[in-house]
Amino acid sequence: MNAPTANQSLFLAAAALAGAVAVILGALGSHALGDRLDDDLLRVYHIAVDYQFWHALALLASGLWLQWRPHPTLKLAGWAFLFGLIAFCGSLYVLAFSGIHLFGAITPIGGLAFIIGWLAMFRAALILRKTVD
Repeated sequence: MNAPTANQSLFLAAAALAGAVAVILGALGSHALGDRLDDDLLRVYHIAVDYQFWHALALLASGLWLQWRPHPTLKLAGWAFLFGLIAFCGSLYVLAFSGIHLFGAITPIGGLAFIIGWLAMFRAALILRKTVD
C-alpha cells in the first residue's frame, strides 16, 4: 500500500467526519426535532441523514481504494462524493431548518454529483480490472 496522498487523506478525513456528523444529526432528528419540524420537513431532514451516511461510506471506500490502487477516476469519485455531500445533504438540511424551498433547487446538483461518483467508481473497477488480469 502506498503512502496516502493529500487527496486520499482528505477523502478519508472527510468521510470520517461526515459519518460522525450523520450519527449526531440522526440522533438529533430522532430525539429533538419531532416537535420542531412539520412532518414533511422532518422527512426531508431524514433523507439528508440517510444519504449522508451512505455517501460517507462511499467517500471512505473511494479514499481507501485510491490508496490501494491510485487512479484519476477514483480521485474524481472522491471529489464527486464530497461535493455531493455538501450540495445534496447540505441543501436538504438548510431546507428542513429554514423551510425555504428554494434550497431544494440545489439538491439535484448534489444528486448528480453522487451519480458521477458512483459511475466513476464503476469505471475505475473496469479499468483497474484490466490491469490485474
